[in-house]
Amino acid sequence: FARMFVQVCLYFYCKCLWRCLKFVVRKLTGRCELQRICYSTKPGAARTMKIEASLKGSKSKRLQTSVSVHPDAIEKTIDDIMELKRINPDINPQLGVSLQACLLQIVGYRNLIAEVEKLRREPYDSENPQHEEMLLKLWKCLKPNSPLKARISKQWCEIGFQGDDPKTDFRGMGLLGLYNLVYFAEWDTEIAQQVLSDSLQPKYREVTKKELSQFGKAEWEKKKFDKAIGYSFAIVGINITDLAYNLLVSGALKTHFYNVAPEAPTLTHFQQTFC
Repeated sequence: FARMFVQVCLYFYCKCLWRCLKFVVRKLTGRCELQRICYSTKPGAARTMKIEASLKGSKSKRLQTSVSVHPDAIEKTIDDIMELKRINPDINPQLGVSLQACLLQIVGYRNLIAEVEKLRREPYDSENPQHEEMLLKLWKCLKPNSPLKARISKQWCEIGFQGDDPKTDFRGMGLLGLYNLVYFAEWDTEIAQQVLSDSLQPKYREVTKKELSQFGKAEWEKKKFDKAIGYSFAIVGINITDLAYNLLVSGALKTHFYNVAPEAPTLTHFQQTFC
């Protein structure tokens, strides 16, 4: 009963009192909620997320659908919002600029999810020359001084693939996993090569007297390597791609992208986050 009572109160507040409060504040300030957000909140994630919440929570269908329009229709959408809210663009020129920046980020995030999802769903095709070219580029960036002897080779294990043919390792993330690995290897080659080197060379740590007294020699031999180091570079990269993908789809990356992308976030922003 208590839970039901709280839910009824929240419903009443959201549907009635909150809208009444917004109406009173607008009459007192002479500004609608969108104006108040744009004029009182600094550009970035804080402003964009408030604008997004305001548009989605509006009782007007035109405002609700404005967060999912095509990028080419954003200017027309802003004109519609100004008209619907009875805002004079000549008196409030900065409002249109602020709304445009926010909508570009909101719509861009939705489009980025669609682009990333498309890459994730596209399987690696060894018959596709572009796919093969990207895979070979990954090898050349990571192992420039070690020519690949054959397309199907044990050498692939040297950069962290599980078998002789890397195509089987891309099943979970499709081309997205390969795109991210290649981007990392090209964008920051020196760091990528260092990470690969670290993955192949576990770090030995010294034995302390206290530890030596607790373990026998045979038992210590099993524990003396740091188990956090020594991993399959490519496989871990694909797993991190999976993590970044889930963060993107869940909306957890909105704050980050709205802060780093002045306009629409792109695939490059996603790949830099992966790196």
